[in-house]
Amino acid sequence: MSELQWGKHYLAVRPDHFRVDYVINPFMDPADQPDAVVAREQWDHLVHTIEAHGGVVEVLGQRSDAPDMVYAMNLGLVVRGADGSASAVLSHMRYEQRRMETEAAQAWFADAGHVTSYVGRDGVGAHFEAGDAFPFGDALVVGYGPRTEELGLKHLAADLGVRVRGLRIDHPGMYHLDLAFCPLDERRAIICPEAFDDASRAALLELVPEPLVLTEDEALTTFAANSIVIGRTIVMPAAPERVRTQLEEWGFTVVVVEMGEFHKAGGSVRCLTNPLDVTLGRDLPLVPGGEVLLPG
Repeated sequence: MSELQWGKHYLAVRPDHFRVDYVINPFMDPADQPDAVVAREQWDHLVHTIEAHGGVVEVLGQRSDAPDMVYAMNLGLVVRGADGSASAVLSHMRYEQRRMETEAAQAWFADAGHVTSYVGRDGVGAHFEAGDAFPFGDALVVGYGPRTEELGLKHLAADLGVRVRGLRIDHPGMYHLDLAFCPLDERRAIICPEAFDDASRAALLELVPEPLVLTEDEALTTFAANSIVIGRTIVMPAAPERVRTQLEEWGFTVVVVEMGEFHKAGGSVRCLTNPLDVTLGRDLPLVPGGEVLLPG
């Protein structure tokens, strides 16, 4: 089975100012603050684990006024051209509390040689958050509803020249696609069907030839879908026994890292890491003019 070609190079944001200042998802409670020392230890261990298994991690410092900026996955969607060029489609966050994050991200991406843009015009078009977008099969799979707007799919398809497959999320606890969907290789993915409406649930089960299905409770309490894949290694915040057994039967090595402090604000391994090596033409087929496919 062909492994994913992307997922070996990441951007992460050092948790210098991580805390819970507001409530924008069901996990957040300002009365239950993360322990800053333990959070830094968990983040350091995650970075070390990625590097120990062949990955590369770039590090961006955190703005003091952006406590959620540690969730680097949501800063933008990075794609590379076959010629080595790189672009970053910056997120236009649904909630005002997070919008300042993209200012720091834009500067970092520009300094790293990326051409930066927003979905829509000048960042004031449709809301788009990059934790909702993953390449899988012949398309960019994009969750929409709680954070990303349906209109954003049209912009992504046209701006990148790719096929976008939209899935409507209707579960408040799985507000980003990365909490309910984790590509594993060309045919397999971890999914939680309960995150989606009926039509999208059916479309996702049809899209993934060999799904590893999480229950709603597993997805919400273990964050198991919020994992990353480095070749044949899966770095996970938790691995329920039946999930571990299936992954190992498929030939994956499962590495569990404790991320409990970051769960207090609604994110885990995938939320903390943004892949920088998704490549157009290799991981995402080019479609002139773009194309949007919706369920139903």
